[in-house]
Amino acid sequence: MTRVQHAFEEEVGEETPWDRLLHASMGRLTGGVSPTALQLAFFDWASHLAMNPGRQNALLEKALRKGLRLAAYSGHCIAGNGERRCIEPLRHDHRFDDDAWSEWPFSFIHQAFLLQQQWWHVATTGVPGVDPHHEEVVNFTVRQMLDVFSPSNFLPTNPEVLKRTAADRGWNLVRGASNWLEDFQREIAGRPEQDSQAFVVGKNMAVTPGKVVHRNALMELIQYSPETDAVHPEPLLIVPAWIMKYYILDLRPARSLVEYLVGQGHTVFMVSWKNPGPEDREMGMADYRGLGVNDALDAVNAIVPNQKVHGVGYCLGGTLLTLSAAAMAREGDARFATISLLAAQTDFTEPGELELFIDESQVSFLEDVMWSRGYLGRDEMAGAFQLLRSQDLVWSRMVGNYLMGEREAMFDLMAWNADATRLPYRMHSEYLRDLFLHNDLVEGRYDIDGRPVAVGDIRAPIFAIGTQKDHIAPWQSVYKIVRLARTDVTFLLTSGGHNAGIVSEPGHPRRSHQVMHFEPLGSSYPASRFEREVDRQEGSWWPTWQQWLAAHSGKPVPPPAMGAPDQGYAPFAHAPGEYVLMK
Repeated sequence: MTRVQHAFEEEVGEETPWDRLLHASMGRLTGGVSPTALQLAFFDWASHLAMNPGRQNALLEKALRKGLRLAAYSGHCIAGNGERRCIEPLRHDHRFDDDAWSEWPFSFIHQAFLLQQQWWHVATTGVPGVDPHHEEVVNFTVRQMLDVFSPSNFLPTNPEVLKRTAADRGWNLVRGASNWLEDFQREIAGRPEQDSQAFVVGKNMAVTPGKVVHRNALMELIQYSPETDAVHPEPLLIVPAWIMKYYILDLRPARSLVEYLVGQGHTVFMVSWKNPGPEDREMGMADYRGLGVNDALDAVNAIVPNQKVHGVGYCLGGTLLTLSAAAMAREGDARFATISLLAAQTDFTEPGELELFIDESQVSFLEDVMWSRGYLGRDEMAGAFQLLRSQDLVWSRMVGNYLMGEREAMFDLMAWNADATRLPYRMHSEYLRDLFLHNDLVEGRYDIDGRPVAVGDIRAPIFAIGTQKDHIAPWQSVYKIVRLARTDVTFLLTSGGHNAGIVSEPGHPRRSHQVMHFEPLGSSYPASRFEREVDRQEGSWWPTWQQWLAAHSGKPVPPPAMGAPDQGYAPFAHAPGEYVLMK
């Protein structure tokens, strides 16, 4: 029994309902962010900075030097020689790329902003005595506050917008106002974006032919129809994350990983999670493991008897698959032929920027927000993810929509991302505390059925995939499986982010990957050395992974029947089923 399960059972030290209702009400105003967590972080930073007069003096000197640099640059600009900036934006910051930002006075305005941004970065980092987590929170929060006042966000200080306004005689602002009103009305009414209606699940998304062969209170199991005369005997069971709809892996024809695998002669089964509501508040990690992975595996074994199964887990589904595989290995259950982990973490020591939102204060506050409704809503999750990439996901879109008057064209991944999901109260609390906050799996404290499980117990070969620009499961964190596992591990690093890097069909432009095989308990590269030294291959990672699956599969045989009615798994609905359509 994990520590969170124990707390649920004993209800020790539980807050009063009035406290929880207060916190839940506050959470709706703050997007689920704990004000106390922010106060603690800023107090830690400010009090330590106040006790370091030498550091204060150094910051003052730096501010004066930056002021002199800006003054000199301003003089060059007035004299018509301001092409050479006194500070360059960060590599990923493209707000000031346009040549118009080199013209006076916009050259002065944006350089002043960047110098101020750099100064605040120095001021909020490296202060002796500050807790590292608090330092990251303060630095991140200050960066978000500064981004609000970026000159690129306002009409009078953005030369690109001013030029567009002059060229369009102000009609861009009229269109922008109309866009804002439309978005406001849609948000109040809870309607989806208008363009997303061009992407409909079951019509032009998630259309790979298949049947629902099993359903329980938590998931539907889809078996996809064969497209080849012969298939590899070992089926694939894909476990996606329940923080997202499964059809990111069956997006559209020619953009579907499922379609690709079926076309390569694999029998594919997919777990489609139910979108939980208040009635599912007590669904925990044990339920997702039992009703999810274990129940699906039993069904696959009945439909394709006497064959091992290739287990595939994406994101949080990969973490769950690892837990299940470790528990099975501990009991001598060898039904998995291989394990493939797509952007899935097992060691949460360095989980990336999402760690900014995870500490004891934040988790307790978030638990109260979930407690009041029985689930974590889409609004809280989307807010956290958007903050991590606010320049791309918030401010640049606002400038485009409301100042330029341009609507970004909807595409398949954007439509999928807008398809909201929820997370049950108990499950998310257990996940955050046991895995994310306390890292119990790696540290040997995660119990299943009363006994701890370990990644090192897994004997099936592992194929792990990380994505270079992943802000949810950083590839360096995913890479830790190389050291944790005591079996063959093949690690692949692909270009792209957490979602776009996985949806990387053959022929996709600007895609490349690096791959290396590691022997059990053999020496391994550090992550930095892997990225630097392993040869890069152009193109999609899908064929590389499929070849690995084929090498761990038997000779092709006739396809299995759809479902197994005599075993209680009769096909009863067409893919994509009903659960994926739940709003």
